[in-house]
Amino acid sequence: MREKEIIKGFSKLDKEDKIKKVASFFHDSERVEKELKSFWHPEIETQKLFDEFAENTISNFYFPYGMAPNVIINGKNYMIPMVIEESSVVAAASNSAKFWSTRGGFHTKIIGLTKIGQVHFTWAGAPEKLKQHFPQLRKLFFNGTEYITKNMRQRGGGILDIELVDMRHEIADYYQIKAQFNTIDSMGANFINSCLEEFADILKNYVIENEELKAFPAQVIMSILSNYTPDCLVEAWVECNVDELEGVDPDISAQEFAWKFEKAVQVATVDTFRATTHNKGIFNGIDAVVLATGNDFRAVEACGHTYAARDGKYRSLTFIELKDGRFKYTLRVPLSLGTVGGLTKLHPLARFTMELLGDPHAEDLMQIAAVAGLANNFGALRSLTTKGIQKGHMKMHLLNILNNFGVTETEKHAAIEYFKTRKVLFNAVEEFVKDVRKK
Repeated sequence: MREKEIIKGFSKLDKEDKIKKVASFFHDSERVEKELKSFWHPEIETQKLFDEFAENTISNFYFPYGMAPNVIINGKNYMIPMVIEESSVVAAASNSAKFWSTRGGFHTKIIGLTKIGQVHFTWAGAPEKLKQHFPQLRKLFFNGTEYITKNMRQRGGGILDIELVDMRHEIADYYQIKAQFNTIDSMGANFINSCLEEFADILKNYVIENEELKAFPAQVIMSILSNYTPDCLVEAWVECNVDELEGVDPDISAQEFAWKFEKAVQVATVDTFRATTHNKGIFNGIDAVVLATGNDFRAVEACGHTYAARDGKYRSLTFIELKDGRFKYTLRVPLSLGTVGGLTKLHPLARFTMELLGDPHAEDLMQIAAVAGLANNFGALRSLTTKGIQKGHMKMHLLNILNNFGVTETEKHAAIEYFKTRKVLFNAVEEFVKDVRKK
């Protein structure tokens, strides 16, 4: 690898020249160019589409696109696409779906659909004057954005409410215009941000033109949606009689499993270290669906983790109830998703995912993603409280380890057979491959 130089004008280069520039940092630049191009889509128009999703694109980065079948949600059978590279996630979701398919399946409900946007600004005048004028400002905000909200209102969405938030106790002269939105089937970022920027212009002009306020101009800091949407909320749960858990593992009774499972959830509720890993398992499933549908998994993750810490301590996103011989396990999580706009229709596999899921509305997709999160989490806790996580996880990871050693198909089949009854450890696999090759 050659030492890198400061590159000027990289974004202005055409794609071929960008690749040559990147490849020039390697001693075998021809191999690098060939490898980068090997991941291009064979259809030129499709590749051009991929190139325009982001800046300075030179190739594509492939992730596995898997399926979790037999996922029963509110009585309807789904096959859920999942995009993820981590071994055992799709298997965990699939196994959980199979387990619960004979116990009533998954149940879901939407608790809320509200999203938030804010105009952050400072104003140094007397606060009671600004508050007196806010009812008039609020009307101007609604009226002044009618041209933006017209289509959204026709679909049943739009601006729900607008309030003035006094934040001077945190920062001198600092206020917020905090607005609530329902964006129906779109994630709504562009819609919300357009409304907020219009609010900002209306605010500045109103202050300048008003005799009581103009002595202190409104200084707009920024106008932006919040990815924290605690009222855009979905709940997913599974439930059955405790004795119906019999067979969850051959070495443990239904009652003992329910007890251990309950304690594991309680640990994730009180211990931040465990809660982080517990919730990560939930997002293994959620993120995989969010990616498969062309949604923003980073926004979903940020919101979910903030919600998990909403009372000042980071906790589990799930809770459990064992009562009167019933087992009920619930996930409650905020999910701001869209089924129109963005990549949901542009990316060929995102479009295919939507079709496979029955062209869901945003509310439907929220419920599907939440179920994927709960299914994966249940699968993980089932393993942790019975045979341990490594037995199943490492079995799934075996192929990755073997591929590290460049095994042949014959060696691969021999290893799979050999490790059916043995623990899969990296060193053990390495020794097995060495022994096979010696023989």
